[in-house]
Amino acid sequence: MMNFSLIICTYQRPLSLLKLLNSVEEQALYPSQIIIVDGSTDNKTKAALEKRNIENLEYYLVLERDRGLTRQRNFGIKKVADNSGITCFLDDDVVLLQDYFEKLIGTYIKYPNALGVGGYILDDKIEWSKVVDDKIDFDEFEFDGWKRKLGSRNKLRKRLNLLSDRPPGFMPEFSHGFSTSFLPPSDKIYSVEFFMGGVSSYKSEILSKIGFSEYFEGYGLYEDLEFCLRLSKTGSLYLNTAAKLYHYHENSGRPNHFKYGKMVSQNGKYVWRLKYPSPKLSAKIKFYKISFLLAFLRLGNTLNTTERNKAFTEALGRFYGMLISKH
Repeated sequence: MMNFSLIICTYQRPLSLLKLLNSVEEQALYPSQIIIVDGSTDNKTKAALEKRNIENLEYYLVLERDRGLTRQRNFGIKKVADNSGITCFLDDDVVLLQDYFEKLIGTYIKYPNALGVGGYILDDKIEWSKVVDDKIDFDEFEFDGWKRKLGSRNKLRKRLNLLSDRPPGFMPEFSHGFSTSFLPPSDKIYSVEFFMGGVSSYKSEILSKIGFSEYFEGYGLYEDLEFCLRLSKTGSLYLNTAAKLYHYHENSGRPNHFKYGKMVSQNGKYVWRLKYPSPKLSAKIKFYKISFLLAFLRLGNTLNTTERNKAFTEALGRFYGMLISKH
């Protein structure tokens, strides 16, 4: 196994970070370098780490000019050791299964052409089962002999003929494709053109040439999608469903819901047009149909959820983001 580095960008989440590092320490294959890039405005994370003696750990508290996910990632890339063959990224609110790195790094040995490999997020709320007798119900999604239930939004999109026509991990011409969460827990390795940035890895030599776009300020929604789509034009990306972890979606450090909704629309459209600079008229119409449908559905959540204010402000942000987007 080659030397590999781990970059964890964190912000105001000392307890979540320690849970992640506990799972890193239990790995069958251990990173040769762990780079913590802390954008916090206090010293709680630093103090928590000083109480621990974690092997190969390097800690950096960055100033305002280097805060924000993409800036912190680019900062971390500059600290990667010259002898590091692979650089991994993890969100600060994930917890790894014990063989995560062993499976992830092993993918590069099995597929030497890989420029990047993503890990697989386990979700106990999603029930997958094997397809029997080719029986697929209308409210089910099937891929590679496995099936799962579609959520209410995707069921409605299916009725309106607005679902993606491409496999999970590939963006159709109208955007709004299936995320890699629609890949089954088969322990197989799948070819993709994007994966989640918080469970990602890349050949270090690639990162030294291609950085993350600083168009995505602060929280940086979809910055991972943009980077992968850009990288996939030059080579192969894979997702290994045997490299498993849990993502706990810690609320602290996230933007307010209006800003989040605005980023969903604004950043989503930006990435779409980078991938497809001149989409067909039919693809444009489909993109806006889906975008407005999802915004109205989020607005409808003010009537059927207990978090009405969050749903309302996010919906407003989505509408606003579509109106002000210049791309």
